[in-house]
Amino acid sequence: MMNRGSSIWKPAAALLLLSFANACGDAEADPSGVGGSSNGTGAGGETANTAGAGAGQDPPIELGTAGDYVILAKTGIATVPPSVITGDIGCSPVAATYITGFSLTADSSTTFANSPQVTGRVYASSYASPTPSNLTTAVSDMETAFTSAAGRAPDFTERGAGNIGGLTLVPGTYQWSTGLLIPTDVTLNGSASAVWIFQVAEDLTVANGVDVLLAGGAQPKNVFWQVSGTVEVGTTAHLEGIVMSQTAITLGTGASINGRLLAQSAVTIQTSTVVEPD
Repeated sequence: MMNRGSSIWKPAAALLLLSFANACGDAEADPSGVGGSSNGTGAGGETANTAGAGAGQDPPIELGTAGDYVILAKTGIATVPPSVITGDIGCSPVAATYITGFSLTADSSTTFANSPQVTGRVYASSYASPTPSNLTTAVSDMETAFTSAAGRAPDFTERGAGNIGGLTLVPGTYQWSTGLLIPTDVTLNGSASAVWIFQVAEDLTVANGVDVLLAGGAQPKNVFWQVSGTVEVGTTAHLEGIVMSQTAITLGTGASINGRLLAQSAVTIQTSTVVEPD
């Protein structure tokens, strides 16, 4: 038997054992044996239906005063009633006449309106001061937030070749140079402080009846969908997070979201439920 007190212990043997130990240490540091990849695997590889461990350390996107609204749009907000909205909604630079289907009743202050579909206030640039100025700032903050989200360095690129149906995704920044399709349920699994940022160069489509689910304590306020094209959430589908579209957002009949709808053109909902995050 070899030991350090034996007369047959030799420097060469010691060197051999040291090399073996180093090799074992390297294997433990990366059990997959595969580093990150630009093909959606990210750091440390992945299993068949679960994205690999992303950095997950990015701070949330700062929304500024855009975060005061559950729906914010520039060219109009339309509902097919009855929808259920929890939080304030706002539209600028267009007037209140571009907020349709809400049966608005102006408040006596003339700075906002009320709607039976909105648990909150309805703001438009045509209402009395300080509403127009506040909305101008909020829209500017919305555009700044969109640019900030687009500028985050990705942990994963082209995940699922633009189809993430059936996957469980860890925290991190995901980027696609195409559109993104969610044809079946997706789960975002992470802690209460974990952040997801989805950068989509074209359209985001959530199919009818599909749920985007949160697990492990994940919070909708820390999920950001930065979409350069349109956002279509299908009939009875459910989405979580802050949706920032450079164009339009549409929720189909019975669709719902825990989060915010921030559109640089219009938002259209149809008997939908929109609830601002805590």
